[in-house]
Formats: sequence, C-alpha cells, structure tokens
Amino acid sequence: MILVTGGAGFIGSHLVDHLIEGGHQVRVLDNLSSGSLKNLERWLGSPSLEFMEGDLLNPRDIYEALEDCDTVYHMAAVPEVRLSRASPEEHFKQNVEATYRLLEAMAKRGGVNLYVFASSSTVYGEADVIPTPEDYAPLEPISVYGASKLAAEALSMAYAHTYGFRCVIYRMANIVGPRVNHGVIYDFVGKLRRNPKRLEVLGDGTQSKSYLYIDDCIEGMMLGVERSGGRVEIFNIGSEDRVGVSAIARIVVEEIGLSDVDIYYTGGVDGGRGWRGDVKLMQLDISRLKSLGWRPRRGSEEAVRLTARWLVKHYAG
Repeated sequence: MILVTGGAGFIGSHLVDHLIEGGHQVRVLDNLSSGSLKNLERWLGSPSLEFMEGDLLNPRDIYEALEDCDTVYHMAAVPEVRLSRASPEEHFKQNVEATYRLLEAMAKRGGVNLYVFASSSTVYGEADVIPTPEDYAPLEPISVYGASKLAAEALSMAYAHTYGFRCVIYRMANIVGPRVNHGVIYDFVGKLRRNPKRLEVLGDGTQSKSYLYIDDCIEGMMLGVERSGGRVEIFNIGSEDRVGVSAIARIVVEEIGLSDVDIYYTGGVDGGRGWRGDVKLMQLDISRLKSLGWRPRRGSEEAVRLTARWLVKHYAG
C-alpha cells in the first residue's frame, strides 16, 4: 500500500492517477483544505483507492493512514507563498509540524522503506547561479513558505538517516496543468473573468520563472525514485527554460479570446517583486535528473498555454 498525503490536491491527485494506473493500491490522507474529492472522482468507489479525510496534525489520523504502507509520498502542504494568503503560523503548522508528526509516526511504527517529499525551488531564495543546481549554497529562502520547505527537508533527511528509510526530495519549479487552483495563471484567468478590460500584474513585469507541466513532473518523480538508490537523494525538477510574467499575461489574454486588454503593472515591492518573498528569477538546473534518463517534453511557454486553455474551460473561482 502506498500513502499519498495531500492526494486530493493538484499535484497529489495526478500522482494518485499514475500510481493506480500502474496497478498500485493507494491510500490518500487529505484534510481537503485546498484539495478536492473532485480531483479523485475517477477512482472513488474503486478498490484501488482508499480515501481518508484527516489531518497530519492529528497523530491518530497519521497512524491509521500508515497502516500496511511501505511507501509514503508526502505532498500535503500549504501551497501559498504570499503571506497575504497564508500566515507564518499556517506555514509552520502545515508544512513543518505536520512533516515532523508524519516522520515521527513513521519512525515509531516502522515498515516504511521509501519516503518521497515534495519540496520547492523557493528553498534557494534569490540564487546567484541560474540555472540553480542542487548543491547551490547558501540556501537562503526569502519567504516563510520557502523556509518551511527547507525546514521540512532537513527533518526528512535526518529521519531517513536515523531510522534507515530511503528519502527522495524533489525541489519543484512552478508546476502547472489541469486541476491547478492557485498561482499566476489561475489568478490572471480569475481577474479577467471579473474585468475583461483590464489585467493587473503584480510587480514590475520583469519576473521570469520556470514552469513545468504536470505530466512531465509526475514522470520525472517516478523515474527519480526508480533509478536512484542513495539513502537521501535530492533532485531539482523543472523545465529547461523560463517565461516572463508579461508573456504569461499575453498568453492568458489570447486563450480567453480577448483583445484590447489594458495590462497594468503595480510596480511591485523590493525592486519590482510581486510581493515580499517573491523570487523574481527562477530556473533550476535539472541535469542531475536528466542524467537518469528524464527530460521534460514541454517548455515553460507551452506548459503555461495548455494550463490557461484548461482553466478557461474549468475555472470555478
């Protein structure tokens, strides 16, 4: 049995799809704070999926979820980087404390051989080296979200070494695709639904980042798990390029089918960031995962366009 925490969320539900399609029995633990059962509707009622509504802050829920599981994919987290959308306390409780409680339960119960953790490119902060490799230092997050992911990484590595299970950590770029329910593409579609004449863009318009399509992300995760063998492995996972926020705005406008939209830039904070903690330039060095045989099939711009196209049809904000 494989446990997927946060399996009703965006990335987690696509992971569940892949695992069940591969013949695995999957148990999902999710508190549905940002995930949705609609993301799992294909498997509801199937003997291949067991869904548990529960919280990683509740030890009883964790112990029940871990029963008979030898593999854990820890995808659950508060996904918002902006403090206006998630407080430092939420990041600490849901990203750090929840990870500690999961790891502690794994250590006490035993039986888990493989633990996979979904981390983030935000652990690098404002990196001086772009594309940024896994051995970049110092790791200096500029957001509380990034700090919470780095803390969770450290806990994950320490528990793996102490208690003898394999740990694979993925530092993810911006993952996009069907079912996404946050991020700049989602925000732009929502803003244009409310006012098709004007689009506000946070920042000065020079932000440029890597976007990876969800299918490429899941394939990379699976390959990294299958072809690596160290006690602790860390992989960047992202596209081989990046796309600017101005291009994203243009793509969303095109996919909605609008014209003569006034695109307005707020100017931003701290040198043109969209918000405090926003990393302006981000692209990961993915050569380590590529050396195992993985390569993204889509670039950032295509990933953004396909996501915008899906959101135009399915946006429910």
